[in-house]
Amino acid sequence: MKQIAFFQTDLRVGGVQKSLVNILKDIDFSKCCVDVYLFDRECFFDLPAHENLHIKYLPAAPGFFRVVYFGLARRLLGDVTGGREYDVAVDFNSYQNECAAGAINARAQKRVMWIHNDVEIKRKNEAKYRVLWHFFKGKLRHYDEFVAVSPGIVEGFRRVSGIQDKPITPISNHIDTGEIFRKAKLPVDFAVDPAKLNLCSVGRICHQKGYDLLMGYLAQVKKVRSDFHLYLIGDGPGRGALEAQIRELGLEDCVTLLGNQANPFCYMDRMDGFVLTSRYEGQGMVIWEAKALGLPLYISKNLEAYNPGVTGCGDMVRALAAAEKPEKKIYDDLSDYNGEITRRANIVLGL
Repeated sequence: MKQIAFFQTDLRVGGVQKSLVNILKDIDFSKCCVDVYLFDRECFFDLPAHENLHIKYLPAAPGFFRVVYFGLARRLLGDVTGGREYDVAVDFNSYQNECAAGAINARAQKRVMWIHNDVEIKRKNEAKYRVLWHFFKGKLRHYDEFVAVSPGIVEGFRRVSGIQDKPITPISNHIDTGEIFRKAKLPVDFAVDPAKLNLCSVGRICHQKGYDLLMGYLAQVKKVRSDFHLYLIGDGPGRGALEAQIRELGLEDCVTLLGNQANPFCYMDRMDGFVLTSRYEGQGMVIWEAKALGLPLYISKNLEAYNPGVTGCGDMVRALAAAEKPEKKIYDDLSDYNGEITRRANIVLGL
């Protein structure tokens, strides 16, 4: 039996967290024992139950861990596994010093880091991330291998990290279509206007997701049509500014912010299309979740690099202005997509 350890800060709402949960649902536990080390007890997701899966909660890392150099954080944390031996130790977070220290201090034959974002563009766009990178970049030389959630982020990571001699395997995020289809049919006290083109987007309201860009596009669309409504599922630090922008652009009657929803799929299933205009991504799991539900995709052209096989819109305003309600949505179980992910993940994890 292979022994595998994952290190992640938490399982609160988020794409990284959902990605890990989906991996745990897909792993063949007849071949391995998995320990998941978390620094937070709050859990938003339903975790699989198996005798070979163990969730181990650790004390929260002190706040200053984010702004100390990795070498010091590593010494302060020590080996949180109690000396257990692993075949593979995975820093699934890739951002926080405590997850890196956990994976690197563990007694493991191989250490892997999962990369969830376009690091090169994220460093250019976010001052906070540049600070974090300054303090944690020293951890990178300790890993034996890396996993990138899309091929589009590999070369950017190599450029900013300087790592040229270690393997980076593109492994997209696994999509649990069984869960999506089941939850899409659950009852919910929510209805849309059938006379309108009902669109949705799902994500954290922050600079990266580009919802301010989307509101600008919708203001232009409204000049040529008013029979549409956007429902945004998610929350985040940019919500107040986004609400103000919606008022300024006169979009109150055609944009609704639904906040975080434990089950977004029953809302998505009632829609006529999915929209995403992120400035950058690692991949964008919600694109594939929408695709699984058979929703027409209206995503900005730049997101093609992170999602091979998905076509973006060169002119979002024109695309939305011409969009029509689909005649019938056909679910897609993404079997080929998920099968390739499982194959690649098994190679990296030695299964």
